Amino acid sequence: MSSKKIILNSSKNFEIIDISSKINEKIDINEGIVNIFSKHSTSAIAVNENESGLLEDLELMLKDLVSDKYSWQHDLIDNNAKSHLKSFLLSSSETIPISNGKLDLGTWQSVFFIELDGPRKDRIVNLTFIND
Repeated sequence: MSSKKIILNSSKNFEIIDISSKINEKIDINEGIVNIFSKHSTSAIAVNENESGLLEDLELMLKDLVSDKYSWQHDLIDNNAKSHLKSFLLSSSETIPISNGKLDLGTWQSVFFIELDGPRKDRIVNLTFIND
């Protein structure tokens, strides 16, 4: 088992960043799995298609599900309740097979870091590799 990390900077409040190539650059095993984990409770990790319309639809759906029409209790602390609530709907991690030293994703799949409370600097994504 080995661990590495990716450091990301986001430039918008909501941003979907394809990190597939960054993960592939860090892979140091030929076969096994990688767990990809965001160390932030206002972000997420997801696997899906990197198609601009779909990514815009995700943002629209999350805005609709976690809207401004409520007075969120967490906003009394630091005014980012919507970011935390959206994170609850997504996931902080994904585990993906590695084959021939690369992520073994489907044809249209990518791995995304989803920023929910940006812009932010030095977002940490931990990668844990487990060899076959």
